[in-house]
Amino acid sequence: MKAVIMAGGFGTRMQPLTCNIPKPMVPLVNRPIMLHIVELLKKYGITDLVMLLYHQPFVIKNFFRDGAEFGVRITYVTPLEDMGTAGAVKYAEKYLDERFVIISGDLLTDFNIQKVLDFHLSSKALATITLTSVKDPLQFGVVVTDKEKRITQFLEKPGWGEVISDTINTGLYVLEPEIFKYIPEGENFDFSQDLFPLLLKKKLPLFGFPIKGYWRDIGNTDSYREAHHDILKGKVTVKIDEAKREVPGKDLRLGLDVRLGEATTTEGTVVIGDNTQVLGGAEIRDAVIGRNCTIEPGAKLSRCVIWDNVYVKKGARINDSVICNNVSVGPGVVTEEGVVVADDTAIGEESLLKRDVKVWPRKVIEAGSTVTGNLIWGERWKKSLFEGEMIKGLTNIELTPEFVAKLGCAYGSSLPKGSHVLIGRDATLSSRMLKRSFLGGCLSAGVNVRDLRMISLPLLRYKLRTFGEVGGVHFRQAMDDPASTEIVFLDADGLDFSSSMGKNVERIFYKENFRRAHHTEPGGITELPQVVDFYREGFFRGLDQALLRKSATKVVIDFNHSGAGQILPQILNDMGCEVIALNTYLDEQRGAKSADEKPHSLQQLSKIVVSLEARAGFWLDPTAEEVVLIDETGKIYQPAELLRLMVALMLKAGARGAFAIPVSAPSVIEQMASDHGCSVRRTKSAERSMIEAAISPEVVMAGSMGGRFAFPKFQAAFDGLFTIAKTLELCAAAGVPLSRVMKEVPFRTFLEGKVSCIWEMKGGIMRKMSEDSVEKEATFIDGIKVSFGDDWVLVLPDQYLPLVHVVAEAKEPRTAQRLLEEYMQKVERWKKELQQ
Repeated sequence: MKAVIMAGGFGTRMQPLTCNIPKPMVPLVNRPIMLHIVELLKKYGITDLVMLLYHQPFVIKNFFRDGAEFGVRITYVTPLEDMGTAGAVKYAEKYLDERFVIISGDLLTDFNIQKVLDFHLSSKALATITLTSVKDPLQFGVVVTDKEKRITQFLEKPGWGEVISDTINTGLYVLEPEIFKYIPEGENFDFSQDLFPLLLKKKLPLFGFPIKGYWRDIGNTDSYREAHHDILKGKVTVKIDEAKREVPGKDLRLGLDVRLGEATTTEGTVVIGDNTQVLGGAEIRDAVIGRNCTIEPGAKLSRCVIWDNVYVKKGARINDSVICNNVSVGPGVVTEEGVVVADDTAIGEESLLKRDVKVWPRKVIEAGSTVTGNLIWGERWKKSLFEGEMIKGLTNIELTPEFVAKLGCAYGSSLPKGSHVLIGRDATLSSRMLKRSFLGGCLSAGVNVRDLRMISLPLLRYKLRTFGEVGGVHFRQAMDDPASTEIVFLDADGLDFSSSMGKNVERIFYKENFRRAHHTEPGGITELPQVVDFYREGFFRGLDQALLRKSATKVVIDFNHSGAGQILPQILNDMGCEVIALNTYLDEQRGAKSADEKPHSLQQLSKIVVSLEARAGFWLDPTAEEVVLIDETGKIYQPAELLRLMVALMLKAGARGAFAIPVSAPSVIEQMASDHGCSVRRTKSAERSMIEAAISPEVVMAGSMGGRFAFPKFQAAFDGLFTIAKTLELCAAAGVPLSRVMKEVPFRTFLEGKVSCIWEMKGGIMRKMSEDSVEKEATFIDGIKVSFGDDWVLVLPDQYLPLVHVVAEAKEPRTAQRLLEEYMQKVERWKKELQQ
């Protein structure tokens, strides 16, 4: 039996631990992570190993050599380029002429591999994937099997709305050599994304074997620390080179020539490497210390990991932190939980490193410093920069000019040199400040910027539909927190950034792998003053101007101090509308109104609409993408009502085609569309999913559950300005007041609820929901939606908040209320079961 150890990863998420060594060689209890994998394979008689290398291969080769020292035989294979996981294994095909095991070189596990092999043989599988349950399945591939353990579905790194189980792919596979027939030669090919879905599609014997035991993907610094905690607590057994010292009531492991001074106290499990000296009076609890270290008197080390050649001076307190090689920790230094200090760093005396600070290699921290954020970026370390399509943070605290300049450089480095991007902003001074910093970063990477200055986001999206730019970025004040700035990233088609695009920028940012243009080749800045005129022309073409002029509509619009107030009133006036515009002036210091002011603004707007006898009133979100409608009676439409009304208006105007709506939208829309010979396309709740559906030529409108609409005839993106004009046109075509149109819309009770749920439980909740829905009619477009005839309930984890949404719709109000309460109670019960 042979085994392939995947050891080619860059270890980006583990930086700064992996700045100088590849991830499989990061020490785990003073031994490389991959050595623990080798020991596990040896335990089950697997000693013929193929190591697949790519990043810094010489470090791994210099340590393992031919494998004889470790009781194994090693063959090294190093592809010339990144071929993907399956593509890299294809590169080693000539060494794999019999059944073989695949395992990652950065796992910590004690799985019984023999049980996996026995199952593989008994099921006559072509491929067997080892499965296990985890609390947070988002970072892994979720796998669904039937009763015979045959795989029926894959979800590779899903969003919370897609999670239907917490059973994940562990990266441990058993494969037959016939598998190579399905891996193309010389192509980038991945196991999870390409090979396994192909086997599933061809209905080949692909099985998943759930196994109990310890498993951890050591993918980031938090997981690395927790792996040590688990080893020291005895949750998983690994080989430790240091010998156990027989001391009553203590678990003390000491290497060769270790010197423990008098009055040194140890508590819990303590591992100390060769030639390390701990001077009298030091206190150590549940810690791993490497080789050739010195710990001075009075130092307190708790739940920490110390690598080799580290000097900890008197009075220092290291708490749940990682200190890498060749670091000097000065007297009285304090590190809080989650701190990582990389190689060759000197920390001055009496310095304080706050929680989760990451310090990259070869840094000097002056004495008495209080380091509250990451030393390189000037802000606190985050696991992920992107929240969907945007990066959000406190202005000048988290999103500082220096941070944003590097972000611009990372973004520019992800684009072709010499390409062009659009950059715009809202009216606030803070957005202007950060945009200018970002712009400089783009220029330094050799990317040209077309500066749109202050502009509404829909106009920027509209310009991206034309040839010339490869992307766009918009800076705006966050409505839910005026102290924060949101940076929205768009692709070449004006769509929100996909997750893969965001991860690419993030990877460059974290590695600081910036492209620096030659001093003669930085990007240039140009302006496009004609963008508004270009937008107006398209705007006019997308509407029936004659109908609007004939109707002479009076409308009241609250512009929320956004830039749209400088554009839309004139456009509507040119089409014969009488516009009463509110809050059109720009306030650079204050910005737009906050979310807390929205209810009051809507009530005021409602009164004005009624008193002026206007046909309608609109509240326009500062992003100029979301609208709230008030009809002529002063009724304020909730998002679900507005979506039904807009579909009804489109159908009344004779629209023919499909409507793209999220899975959580009311089902009466299908009924209305069907009665008029139209169709409905359900999408995920993510706005990008709706817009991607809107690109189809059959789609006449896409509508969200948040008051955002797209009309592909004009542009397949949410546009509040055009939504207002289109609503007025549709209202004129209907020839009756909006309130009467709404009365004709079929009514069904539509209810929404929220249940608080910590991130670690979301996967378990969706597994419970999936199990509960086995015998029911269920769909899995986004979350899990269960139908009971014409009634239904949806359980959907929130993508960014610790919440689970429950949505119910029924013909009878009592039925809808019962469904909502029943499933909210189920979620609460499942939470308690998972806690136990």
